[in-house]
Amino acid sequence: MARSLALVALLLLGLAAAASASDAPFVVAHKKVSLSRPKPGVERVAVSLDLYNQGSATAYDVTINDDSWPADAFELITGEKSKTLERLDPGSTVSHTFVLETKTQGRFQGSPAVIKYRVPTKTALQEAYSTPIFPLDILAERPPEKKFEWAKRLVVKYGSLVSVVSFVGVFIYLVASPSKSGSKASKKRR
Repeated sequence: MARSLALVALLLLGLAAAASASDAPFVVAHKKVSLSRPKPGVERVAVSLDLYNQGSATAYDVTINDDSWPADAFELITGEKSKTLERLDPGSTVSHTFVLETKTQGRFQGSPAVIKYRVPTKTALQEAYSTPIFPLDILAERPPEKKFEWAKRLVVKYGSLVSVVSFVGVFIYLVASPSKSGSKASKKRR
């Protein structure tokens, strides 16, 4: 996962460097998804699209469209799957969020969102795509959350150290403390 994110970041950085050389907008879009379960048998999918204009010119009539969610499996709860902006200035950022709900179990692979925008120097609309999302396991069986996971990690990490220090401490205490039974025996011998 980290490797693929690094490749995407490198690709976006290279494309941003190439776009900044010319006097044109360069729209970069990042798509993020988070899953939650408000109740058993229902999964909510929160989709967030972040747009960045990395170019040196303004993009006009920007349209964000994410139709990769089939209507028979996903119901729109809040927001819209598409959004239109009048303009996206150089260096600016815009976010678009919507929430879907599904009751259908299975694996889902969404496609990137499509961003279309107009450049004043060109007649044709320009097109950009968001980053893809990883496959989602909708309503998959997940192991229950472990409440004391942090304690287990501490025991695994420092347990042997604590036991060695404890044994050394007990040994020093036994050697350094006077023996009470030995002092009574020495009094009897006198």
